[in-house]
Amino acid sequence: MKYTNLPNTDLKVSKLCLGSMTWGRQNTEAEGHTQLDYALDKGINFIDTAEMYAVPYSDETQGSTERIIGSWLSRSGKRDKIVLTSKIAGPSRGFKFIRNPLNFSKEALDDALYKSLKRLQTDYLDLYQLHWPERKVNVFGQRDYDHSGNTEWEDNIGTILDSLETFVKDGKIRYVGLSNETPFGLMRYMEEHRKGKLKMVSTQNSYNLLQRRDEIGLTEVLQMENIGYLAYSPLAFGVLSGKYLNAARPENARVTLFPNYNRYSSSGSLKATEKYQAIAQKHGLSLAQMALAFVTGRPFVTSNIIGATSLDQLKENIASIEVTLSEEILKEIDKVHKEMPNPAP
Repeated sequence: MKYTNLPNTDLKVSKLCLGSMTWGRQNTEAEGHTQLDYALDKGINFIDTAEMYAVPYSDETQGSTERIIGSWLSRSGKRDKIVLTSKIAGPSRGFKFIRNPLNFSKEALDDALYKSLKRLQTDYLDLYQLHWPERKVNVFGQRDYDHSGNTEWEDNIGTILDSLETFVKDGKIRYVGLSNETPFGLMRYMEEHRKGKLKMVSTQNSYNLLQRRDEIGLTEVLQMENIGYLAYSPLAFGVLSGKYLNAARPENARVTLFPNYNRYSSSGSLKATEKYQAIAQKHGLSLAQMALAFVTGRPFVTSNIIGATSLDQLKENIASIEVTLSEEILKEIDKVHKEMPNPAP
């Protein structure tokens, strides 16, 4: 395994982070424990979860992923061996079964954090993230920004940081981060940091061969402000494994089970996937490992969040850490990207 420091922290994290959102829906508790055992054995020490998981989201499964991780922590006694991160759900998106209202008020943060700690059976989180902004932003498959969406938003970013700082002072969280954030949002938090408030040390955003839009503006902010980047969906809901090509629908695969998870399944995305698969085959790689190695190797990526619903998938994904893409492969990937940039929003 390879490791790096999460910027602005004393946390040494593996370049691959174990995602967990299928545990409690597509995966059982026993399967989640097996994945955790295997990942740690292979050197992964970074575990990502969220209060809203498992996915797809429902009242019945909300919090189940954290409970699975918590029972593993209780059984294994390995809390000090991992860097553990969770997230508080933002407003709207139909998740009022979590709490109502869904926002980042001090009351909501109290409710979310203490329930997560209880489910996880831990006294603290190493990193606590805001799952998506209170503002309306173009994420989760929305390509364009809606200028009418934020007419009622009141800037409360300084207040949010004040609330989060109380948890840091109380030892409940060590560091704070963002998720699904934009260049504007990241810089607003940095403005508050320059006034003496907490620094958001990272943002966790979608990034893969089909969705590289953060390279357009966000990565400059990451570099200039020394902020970590945690890439999620590096295989684009499994599309970049190639298993959905030629209209295939493998049994028990995510897009097969949940057809509304079509964010990366447009005709343009599938055409680009075919081109990327040809590159991988030409160089003796699986498409999944090439796609993962591409993300892990980007200079702005702190850690690549991998997920799997089977142990065989997890083994292949973790083995990608040994793959280094040649300049020839990277040039071929770049050629496809220039021809078909960001086909998935």
